[in-house]
Amino acid sequence: MAEKKKNNIEDKALDSKKLSALEARIEGLNEQLEEASQKVEEAEKKAADSKADYLRLMAEFDTFRRRTAEEKLALVSSASADTIKGLLPVLDDCEIALAALEKSADSAAAKEGTEMIFGKLTAYLKGKGLERIEAKGAEFDTELHEAVTTFPAPSEELKGKVIDVVQTGYTLGGKVLRYAKVVVGA
Repeated sequence: MAEKKKNNIEDKALDSKKLSALEARIEGLNEQLEEASQKVEEAEKKAADSKADYLRLMAEFDTFRRRTAEEKLALVSSASADTIKGLLPVLDDCEIALAALEKSADSAAAKEGTEMIFGKLTAYLKGKGLERIEAKGAEFDTELHEAVTTFPAPSEELKGKVIDVVQTGYTLGGKVLRYAKVVVGA
């Protein structure tokens, strides 16, 4: 019986050692689990930060691409407006030449040639969006007209209206390219 007690005590001591070893191992595994959880949280945070950075970068790139396209379009538009603006004196000269040829009976061929050149030039420019500002007889509008002078109106109905056009005005794509220089009835 003494031997049984001794074996029992030894078994209990062995069980106690095994239990302590298991508890130590469980504690070690819990620590490893805690470290792994922290690493997972850090990785998730880094992934979320990276995703936010990626989305921000994509938004910035999209804005850059849109702005660049708008600037390119504005540059092309500005260049064409400058080119067309440079051709306006040629249009004016053609109108003056046509008016002079109307009064002259000398050469029908010169008149016909000038009309043909003027017609082609105006057709081309209309195709590019150039529109003439029709001013004579219209109400004076500071958005379209530039008053060169005022003149006493021959009738009451012409007061505040354009009596004569000194220089034709033009719009390009709905924007005033050159204001019509006019004489206004007072």
